[in-house]
Formats: sequence, C-alpha cells, structure tokens
Amino acid sequence: MFDWENLRHFLAVARDGTLSGAARALHVDHATVSRRVAALEVELQVALVERLPRSVRLTAMGVQIYEHAKAMDASAFAVARVSRASQDAVNARVTLSAPPVLVAHLLAERVADFRAAQPGIQLSVSAQAQQVSLARREADVALRLVRPKEASSVVRRIGRMPFALYASHEYVATRRPEDWAFIAYDTQFADMPQQQWLLQIAGSRTVACELSDISSHRAAALAGAGVAALPRFLGDAAPGLTPLEHDGAPFWRDIWLVVHRDLRRSPSVRTVMDFVAKVVADRPGLALEA
Repeated sequence: MFDWENLRHFLAVARDGTLSGAARALHVDHATVSRRVAALEVELQVALVERLPRSVRLTAMGVQIYEHAKAMDASAFAVARVSRASQDAVNARVTLSAPPVLVAHLLAERVADFRAAQPGIQLSVSAQAQQVSLARREADVALRLVRPKEASSVVRRIGRMPFALYASHEYVATRRPEDWAFIAYDTQFADMPQQQWLLQIAGSRTVACELSDISSHRAAALAGAGVAALPRFLGDAAPGLTPLEHDGAPFWRDIWLVVHRDLRRSPSVRTVMDFVAKVVADRPGLALEA
C-alpha cells in the first residue's frame, strides 16, 4: 500500500506540470511536494516524473498512475459531498465563491442580515475572479459572471449586470470626448469581456492606466484619471461620477448561481443559495427583466 497524501501531491504535480504550481495549489512549500512525490516513487518502486529545469514530465508509468489517481480523487470528493449534503441546516459551514466586485459591493453589506436570520450557518465568502471547482469542494456554492461548464454543476441565471462608461464631473467638464483617456485592465485580463468592450469604444484614443480590479477602476475614475467601464449599480452609486454617452453597443454580464448536483438539496446550501438570489434580485440594476 501507499500513503494517500503522497498520491495527492503527485496528482497536483501531474495536473500543474510544475512542483511550484502544485505547491501553490496545495498551500505547502516546494520541498514538501518534491519529498512527497519521491516518497510515492519509493513506495511504488517506479519512476513517476522526470524533473526538468522548470517543469516536470510524467513517465509512461506516471501517466498510467495519474489516470487511476484522478479516479480515486474524484471518488474521495464524492464521499465528502455526500457526507456534506446530509448535514443539518442548523449547524453547518457553507463556502461561497463570488467575483470580487460582488463580494465587496453587494454581498459583504448583507452578511449581517444573513447572520441574524440564520445564526446556525457559518457563511464563508471568498472573493475570487477565477472559476472554482465545485466537484473538488473548492466551494459549496459559486456566483459567477461566466456560465460554468462542469457537467456535474446545476446552474441558474439569477441576474444581469449592465455596464456603462463613467468619469468624474471635472474630467467630463474639461475634456472633449475625442480627448478622453481610458482606464483599462492589465494584460492578465486582456480577454475579459468588459475590457474588450471598453477598448472597442476607446478605439485609437489613449489608455491612461491599467488596473487589475473594478474597485480600483472606480477609485481612479473618481480621482480624474480617465474614463472607466463600471457596472451600473456601482457607478450610479458614486456621487462623483457622471455616466457618459458613447457609440458602443449595450454591454452586460449575466450572473450565474452554481451548485454541485450532490449538494443542491442540502438544507444549509439551499438557504445560502436563496439568500444570494434574493440579494441580487433586491439590488436595483441587477435583477433580471420580467
């Protein structure tokens, strides 16, 4: 037999292709990952990886072990989900993953209300731009701006987040539209839909600065740095900003509520999902049109 923890570390290495990436995924140090993989190779008496200068490559046997390890990993998470689904709603911890803009400017201000209504449920909210795996228990519930594609997920569209262009009152008063400069995302978010929409409107006009999150875009626009593309519920609530007319097409992001099918009937998970759906529905500018 072998140590499951050693196999789990090998699985992370096989998925990422690097020891450092696996270490980040497992929240351990590089040396621990290397030691665990080496220990598994000793236990199984086979070579699983070839260590290259900046990555690792699976051996032929490593590829075979990886396929079996994935199946074992999926079964382990299935056991955890089934156990989680049976927990009582009056004494449970539910993890919710959501985009940072919705956590900071929508959900956080309603956490106290949820706590008052559901004192037995500990709600853990994580602000994450990237999609998490519900199958791997990285969250119990997710709120996403892109429809998840995991086959095991149950997905519901609960809202729509329209965008508009905004700039400070002084900026608008002192510049002609042809002289506008724009506040964009940095290169790691080049494929983000609102980035592409903004740059299409900007055309040949200047990009004044690049920032990595919407909250920073709003702060920069308020400070007079340029024109930002913001969700309307966020831009309209900022007294110092003016919405701008433009020639671009209307743009919005759909808001999706996601849960793994094994957890969709869990009482505590259902309670959190109902809470999230109501928060979105109650916020002007986010509810779906009837």
